[in-house]
Amino acid sequence: MITIDDWERLVSAALVGTDRRPRPGLLGQAAARTVGARAGQRLQRGEPLPAAPAEEQPPVPRAAADRLARVLGGEQSRLLPEWLEAAAALGYRLPAKLLPPVLDHGARDRSLRPSIGVLAGARGRWLATLNDTWKYVLEEATLRSGVPAHAGTEAPRHRHVPASGAARPSPADAAGGGTGGADAGGGEDVAGHPLWEFGTRGDRLSFLRGLRADDPAKARALLLRGWDKETPEDRAAFVHALSDGLSMADEPFLEAALDDRRREVRAQAADLLTRLPRSRLGLRMTARAALCLRVTGDRLHAEPPAACDAAMERDGIRSRAPAGTGQRSWWLQQVIAHTPLSFWADHFGLPAKRIVALNIGEWAREIRLGWERAAVLQNDAEWARALFAVEPLSDLLAVLPPAERADKAAELVHDQPVDGQLIMMLGGLPAPWGAALAQAVLEKIIATAGHQPWNLEELVRLAGERVDPAMDEMAARLSDEWHVQEVAATLRFRRHMHAELRP
Repeated sequence: MITIDDWERLVSAALVGTDRRPRPGLLGQAAARTVGARAGQRLQRGEPLPAAPAEEQPPVPRAAADRLARVLGGEQSRLLPEWLEAAAALGYRLPAKLLPPVLDHGARDRSLRPSIGVLAGARGRWLATLNDTWKYVLEEATLRSGVPAHAGTEAPRHRHVPASGAARPSPADAAGGGTGGADAGGGEDVAGHPLWEFGTRGDRLSFLRGLRADDPAKARALLLRGWDKETPEDRAAFVHALSDGLSMADEPFLEAALDDRRREVRAQAADLLTRLPRSRLGLRMTARAALCLRVTGDRLHAEPPAACDAAMERDGIRSRAPAGTGQRSWWLQQVIAHTPLSFWADHFGLPAKRIVALNIGEWAREIRLGWERAAVLQNDAEWARALFAVEPLSDLLAVLPPAERADKAAELVHDQPVDGQLIMMLGGLPAPWGAALAQAVLEKIIATAGHQPWNLEELVRLAGERVDPAMDEMAARLSDEWHVQEVAATLRFRRHMHAELRP
């Protein structure tokens, strides 16, 4: 047994060093004393944990669980997001022993969380209440065929109530008249739905989207009833949900949301209003844009805004430029990005294809960035097509119809060397890649393997993860070149993976 004085002398020798205060075997003595002190501690009575609720979702099939364990162990680890997404789409739950490592992956990678929210099951949510690192699960949707596994069994969620006296005009206030006022009473019969009242944030968002798909007016009315009591994060998510089925009937609600306390909510509202050319924000932006750009002959002249006033900030223009960007060029880029693209054809008397081909000169980068952002924001295929011809960005490619998108991507693969730009473009394309693009990429791998095999690592990985897995045999037959065989092996792994998940 060690006394307090003995321990203090030991610590003192450790602090000043054994050169100044010799103490043979100091580290060994410290270790022995520490173990002895811990062994002498009395046990304390603990409180038993509440039992995990019963599961309602079916478990993943045994073979699929075994494959998930292999993926978590490092085999084809980049396929984890695909496995989780496929299993969640079928409403499965994970086996208990795999919950901790999967929950840890979700803690590090937000993109996995929507799938994990479904797959966690009742035990996963129970675990999440015991570990702060896993609490994100409690905010994710638990929907399985439109019904949450825990509906009616979970305590009502806490709602944030804003401090009194801080109220600004809210969408609910705005609904007192105009189009929004007609909605005010329509949400009564759905406001008490368990999914909306007690669900996680993800559940409530799914419920709102489903209701909006069936009855947009009733969905707006539901939001208006409790808008001021929603958290800022929920308000931003709910505004974003209005992007599906957006119409001028949403304009009064969104215009009022421009006065929200949180920037995220205002930004979401401004982005949606930009997609409504006849909205008040759309008209204000076109007035600003008309002062910034004019055409003389085949030359485009730009005069960026001299200042960013309060009205511009309310309309979603951020006054402070990112590091390395000039203030006026930042404002110009944002004004163009939030101007309805239909305005430019009337303003210049030219179609999109000829507008982007104009001689721009100074401010060219800011103007193109603004148009590219606008094309993506407004999902405008004509402008995306015109801009892609000048600068092939994957964001623009994503706006095009799927067949056209695949054809253009295949053309680029044929024409360009394997470099960072090509990899970035391909990485932005959604999976699965169809036959034309898959064939082009595999042929590019074969052609490049002969003289630049060191450039192929990322392209081979992308091909294995994005090509339709049903094409594994075609890839295996195409060439004996080992890079192509590696793609075929990954496709085979994915094909088996999806087969194991089928009920």
